[in-house]
Amino acid sequence: MLAHIQGMNTSTAPLENLRGDYAGMAPDWTVPQQPDLYSDEDQGVWRLLVQRQRALAERYACAEFLSGLDSIELGDTIPDFEAVNARLEPLTGWRIVGVPGLIPDAAFYDHLAHRRFPVTVWIRKREEIDYLVEPDLFHDFFGHVPLLTNPVFADYMQEYGRRGVEAGPDVRLLARLYWFTVEFGLIRTEQGLKAYGAGILSSAAEVKHAIEGDGVERLPFDATTAMNRPYEIDRLQNTYFVLDDFRQLMERPQRH
Repeated sequence: MLAHIQGMNTSTAPLENLRGDYAGMAPDWTVPQQPDLYSDEDQGVWRLLVQRQRALAERYACAEFLSGLDSIELGDTIPDFEAVNARLEPLTGWRIVGVPGLIPDAAFYDHLAHRRFPVTVWIRKREEIDYLVEPDLFHDFFGHVPLLTNPVFADYMQEYGRRGVEAGPDVRLLARLYWFTVEFGLIRTEQGLKAYGAGILSSAAEVKHAIEGDGVERLPFDATTAMNRPYEIDRLQNTYFVLDDFRQLMERPQRH
């Protein structure tokens, strides 16, 4: 979505300047995945990323994320969305839908509110392994989809979408909440501090920095505080919010 990933919005990132092919999309901004069209190079990039990030996840990710990787049967080839949906939907009622890239807030919120998660259909180039301006298939799928198998987190994502549909002028505050939870959230577990945010777990540098980095602010999670905390999009984060339990995500933030 435009405002919530890499800080983009419709004014700073016109759709015609974005990377995906928007010409053939449906009115809800979705496109067919066409899994047979990925090249050998695309598959090689996917395999490299999965092998690297899965190894890091085994060390730094929360148990719920790791369980999700197993539930969706993540492999060394780019996943077929329909095959994934056959495993995901019976677990939590969620489906993934293909999108050409970043989409407007209203479309993104509507998908979430109906338990559909938009996943970009194109994958980065090999020279973009370590940094990408826009979210691609790997970020969207590896970072986000595993936790959609967790009932509590799955309900939070739907509730977030519903709030987004209703947000009006509060949408910027919701963007910050998304950033500090869904993208860059940490959680305290019996095994120590772990990551669950997609922006952390899809990045080799961010995951080590978030858990082990010096000079990093790790605050107890409070939705109101997160919604009023600005963030930077083009550097490793210096502030993270730490959950004690995923159920905290369902607590309504206080309005100021």
